[in-house]
Amino acid sequence: KHSDTWKEAIADWRKPILGDSGFPEPLKMALFNELYLLADGGTLWTAGMENDPIGQFGVLECLDYRWYESLDVRLYGGFALTRLWPKLEKAVMLAFARAIPQGDNTPRIIGYNQAQAVRKIASATPHDLGAPNEHPWDKTNYTSYQDCNLWKDLGCDFVLQVYRYFLWTGAEDLEFLQECWFALVETLDYLKTFDQDGDGIPENSGAPDQTFDDWQLKGISAYCGGLWLAALEGAIAIGQHLQNAQDSPDPNLQAQIEQWSTWLDQSKPLYQKTLWNGAYYNLDSQSRSQVVMADQLCGQFYAQLLNLPPIVPADCTITTLQTIYHTCFTQFNQIQNPDRAALGVANGVNLDGSPENPKATHPLEIWTGINFGLAAFMLQQGMKAEAFTIAEAVVNQIYTHGLQFRTPEAITAARTFRASHYLRAMAIWGLYQVWVMGHQQTS
Repeated sequence: KHSDTWKEAIADWRKPILGDSGFPEPLKMALFNELYLLADGGTLWTAGMENDPIGQFGVLECLDYRWYESLDVRLYGGFALTRLWPKLEKAVMLAFARAIPQGDNTPRIIGYNQAQAVRKIASATPHDLGAPNEHPWDKTNYTSYQDCNLWKDLGCDFVLQVYRYFLWTGAEDLEFLQECWFALVETLDYLKTFDQDGDGIPENSGAPDQTFDDWQLKGISAYCGGLWLAALEGAIAIGQHLQNAQDSPDPNLQAQIEQWSTWLDQSKPLYQKTLWNGAYYNLDSQSRSQVVMADQLCGQFYAQLLNLPPIVPADCTITTLQTIYHTCFTQFNQIQNPDRAALGVANGVNLDGSPENPKATHPLEIWTGINFGLAAFMLQQGMKAEAFTIAEAVVNQIYTHGLQFRTPEAITAARTFRASHYLRAMAIWGLYQVWVMGHQQTS
């Protein structure tokens, strides 16, 4: 009955993007097509209730990893929902806020090392909102490949996504910040308990305890340490917004902000001193690895994206991105793929583009969502040619090799792939968001 009206509305919605001559045509195509997952990704959307007026919403990490809204993955893949359907984004983040204080002492065996762990520690940020074979939202932290209670990125991911929603919806929804506040305080306090030496930064344990869950990091790591710095800045900013509200949720608000500021002042110079080597940031402080990690400065990307102070000097950011492009893109593809189209950016290789460990899994994979996120970071820093080259290489791999509408998480140099229908690939909307923000700043 209303199909003609809907078609016109869709055409009007797409028109500004399709008419933007500066944004590459292949990326426009992928931008819209990657939204398929929001309807086709095992999506669950409940009826509205008093506490959830628009219902609860969830998309699976992928069809192979069947649990909803994996928080580390949606740090990248959540750009689309935040920009296009912010009320659904709000519902997801409130679900995480409610889950953080909850505990579930059910014992289970961890797949990676066969250790025993409880399902969900109270105060830990859950990895996901549960699975369709149980009762999502009530039973969270479903995945058991790793003990996600020990992960060092999830609490930071929560803070940054809370602030992302707040800023991108006009910085007016103080009630949302109030609803998330105590969960935010609780999870950062929990994460700080992993700062074993009291230097200000939680250490990685030597087990894969972050989104690269087959990749061991030990000590202060560039990836998790940077997210920690950005999350502290985000939490301080959230607290300052709440100070301006008439009804503060926490009588200790100022003391909390001061504590985070102390942690930040302690940890920011330590991060720079410990990890910067003149060309990029070392993978971590204890493994002695020389690998160049593609996503090492995700924290800096988010800090600038959310108008927070930089966590590292500007010249170090540019030098690092140039090193990543040369090493993980140019050199890697010349070694692995000399006579064919570039695959994309490898997660982590030696300076000459060779594998540190030829038998490694995650370091040698090209992750579609990480590539789109890295492209957004490069565009943010003025590296337009490099950003679009990376993004178009990944789009080419997806849309010329039969992977469209089942976009994988990972592609290998042998052109195998893993984890189709993957949530992280919607990070291409982060690339477009940075593009739009750049135009707004110049105009």
